[in-house]
Amino acid sequence: MNKIVIPEHYKPSLDVYDTQKAISFIKRTFQDNLATALSLKRVSAPLFVTEASGLNDNLNGYERPVSFDVPAVGAEAQVVHSLAKWKRMALKKYRFYVGNGLYTDMNAIRRDEELDNIHSIYVDQWDWEKVITREDRTLDYLARTADTIVQTICDTAEQLTNHFPAVSAKLCRQLTVISSQELEDLYPDLTPHEREDAFLKEHKTVLITQIGGKLKSGKPHDGRAPDYDDWDLNGDILFYNEVLQRAFEISSMGIRVDEKSLDRQLTLAGCEERRKLPFHQMLLAGQLPLTIGGGIGQSRLCMLLMGRAHIGEVQSSIWDQETLQACEKAGIPLL
Repeated sequence: MNKIVIPEHYKPSLDVYDTQKAISFIKRTFQDNLATALSLKRVSAPLFVTEASGLNDNLNGYERPVSFDVPAVGAEAQVVHSLAKWKRMALKKYRFYVGNGLYTDMNAIRRDEELDNIHSIYVDQWDWEKVITREDRTLDYLARTADTIVQTICDTAEQLTNHFPAVSAKLCRQLTVISSQELEDLYPDLTPHEREDAFLKEHKTVLITQIGGKLKSGKPHDGRAPDYDDWDLNGDILFYNEVLQRAFEISSMGIRVDEKSLDRQLTLAGCEERRKLPFHQMLLAGQLPLTIGGGIGQSRLCMLLMGRAHIGEVQSSIWDQETLQACEKAGIPLL
């Protein structure tokens, strides 16, 4: 059986029909709020890219993309893991300018995902990307952008409660910023996830910065591919989930690599072969705009704002038989 936690005395605040209405409200409202707050325009995005393009995200390096051959074009295609690289190419192609950006729906299949209350093999998120200046490449700019996202989430939560009074998410608007090294220094004997739980229990809404590089312990806080986020200028936004009593990541984001940080991180990660790929050659040659971007989980946001215990309550996916039986017994209605 995959890992699952059953909260004591849990009961959904809405029935299945009204749950669908609330999901629709959250998605429509939040994306409109986000577009306004960050000056973003909606664009269409691919479900798959060619393997040879180098545009797919290899995540932590061990996840296998869903691949298939396309005889009509004589190429191997891969379902995207994320659109981190594609978005940057799109900003150049569509001639976006400094201070403006794009957002889109990203749907992915992560076949190797370990399933639990908040993880599914189906990933749905808003992917966004914005053109910035070189002077914007600072931790302060990252934190201010993260705070804008937090306020947008909290605004959406209040709008949701106005339309569905039975739903009331307890979210903290005050964003605390801490680096992954500072977090390790505070809790040296805990695992990264245990550190997050401990810190979020007290601070409620947190941006953990500088994820990807090795800490003093010799291990990174979490995995990050070397060719999209600058490991010195990225972060995760987390809220404390009152239903599950744990830290709850809602967004991974970062200021993207420039020529120097890409060169350094490819070497550190032992990924020298990627220098030959079209995307990487353009970036190393300074032919792509400087950007900030990230992904915001759609089902994760619905879970958080509606106070749901399992991601299967807000998205359709597949689960092992034991999980299905445990949820049915506990009154957790999986879609």
